[in-house]
Amino acid sequence: MKTTLIVGGIVLLLAIFFIAQYNRLIRLNVAVDEAFAQIEVQLKRRADLIPNLVETVKGYATHEQSTFDAVITARAKATTASTVADVSAADGMLTQALRGLLAVAEAYPDLKASANFMSLQEELSTTENKVAFSRQFYNDSVRLLNTAVKTIPTNFFAGFAKVDEREFYEVDEATNRNAPNVSF
Repeated sequence: MKTTLIVGGIVLLLAIFFIAQYNRLIRLNVAVDEAFAQIEVQLKRRADLIPNLVETVKGYATHEQSTFDAVITARAKATTASTVADVSAADGMLTQALRGLLAVAEAYPDLKASANFMSLQEELSTTENKVAFSRQFYNDSVRLLNTAVKTIPTNFFAGFAKVDEREFYEVDEATNRNAPNVSF
């Protein structure tokens, strides 16, 4: 009787441990999904601001069509990307195109003084900050998940929970680390 209680207690403790590890992996996996969704929300918000910004700049700089086309093309790619790598690449392309658009705006003092342009630029700046925060939050969530998937004891449960390592949201060095060249 005593042995049965001890074995039963050990089995119960193992079951509780197993459930706790399984649930931890699932929670971490869901947190990564949620963090990626937040990146997409902020990128969508930025994409929604772009047509207004382009139209405002177009009113002052009609001969800068190649810049407008680059922004529109980058926005289209950003709105159709779905994987982390594709979203990251499209995000980098769009960021570079926006830098070009804002550099064009610098050449037009009347545009820089426009209340509509200043409001859009401020909203875009706020959104960029939110995008940066969302990227960092996502990468923090991925780090926690990947650490759990790779370390003992949760790595024993990762396959059972169908949880794998996730890729980090990486910023493309060439497009996002260098300042755009501006010449007038």
